Amino acid sequence: MEDLLQVGVITTTHGIRGEVKVFPTTDDPRRFEELPSVLLDTGKELCELEIQRVKYFKQFVILKFQDVDDINEIEPYKGKSLYVTRDMAVPLGENEYYIADLIGMDVFLEGGSLFGKIKDVMETGANDVYIVQTQEKEVLIPAIKDCIRQVDVKENKMVIHLLKGLV
Repeated sequence: MEDLLQVGVITTTHGIRGEVKVFPTTDDPRRFEELPSVLLDTGKELCELEIQRVKYFKQFVILKFQDVDDINEIEPYKGKSLYVTRDMAVPLGENEYYIADLIGMDVFLEGGSLFGKIKDVMETGANDVYIVQTQEKEVLIPAIKDCIRQVDVKENKMVIHLLKGLV
């Protein structure tokens, strides 16, 4: 299990006073209002940034960090990810999982044979779709009850029912 969960990516600066435009990678962009701080992956280390102000512009979140008052201080971090620790993450409901916990998970068929590994998760309007890498190719598995029989994050294991037409 990952200890850090990505909540956004800095896309560009906003104005000259150190604000940044962030593309949120969380289900609820309004959660930034409740976060006291985020962790910035500088490429070399994780740096904690205290959130001073949150605004919204189209699909972006505009963040102003404490003690970052100049565009030149934050500009080098365009394209860098923002994280929170698992204890600051939004609690999950039943049959909900963090994407970070699903990536790399072993996928088994109901009969017990290994089918592949989850390579990525596509978020669509109706339901998520798991991209499973088999030995031969990528297979798209919809995250619906008809297909997903069991998910065990601790064991890093998912059991699926393969519907006709998916392979």
